[in-house]
Amino acid sequence: MSEIKGVDVNIMGRDFTVSCTDEERPGLLNAVNFLDKKMRDIRDSGKVIGVERIAIMTALNLSYELLNSKSGDVNIGDIKRRISMMQDQIDQACELK
Repeated sequence: MSEIKGVDVNIMGRDFTVSCTDEERPGLLNAVNFLDKKMRDIRDSGKVIGVERIAIMTALNLSYELLNSKSGDVNIGDIKRRISMMQDQIDQACELK
C-alpha cells in the first residue's frame, strides 16, 4: 500500500492540495482536468457568474450525468472515449506552451 501524499492541483486558476496515493494520482489528475474543463465551459458560456455558482452548476451537471448513467441512459464507453479525447487535447495544448 502506498503512502498518502499531497498533490498540488489547479482548478480554474485556484491551487489546491489533495491527498492521494501514488496509485490514485493518475486518476486524480484526470478528474482534475475533467472538472477544470467542465467548470471553464460553464464559465465561458457566460450564463453563470462566480466561482461558487460555477462549481455548484458543474456538480449538478455531473450528478445528473452520473445518475443517468446508473439508469442506463448514458453510454459509459462513449463517456470514456470523450474523456480520453479531452485528455489528448489537453496534452497537445500543454505541449504547445
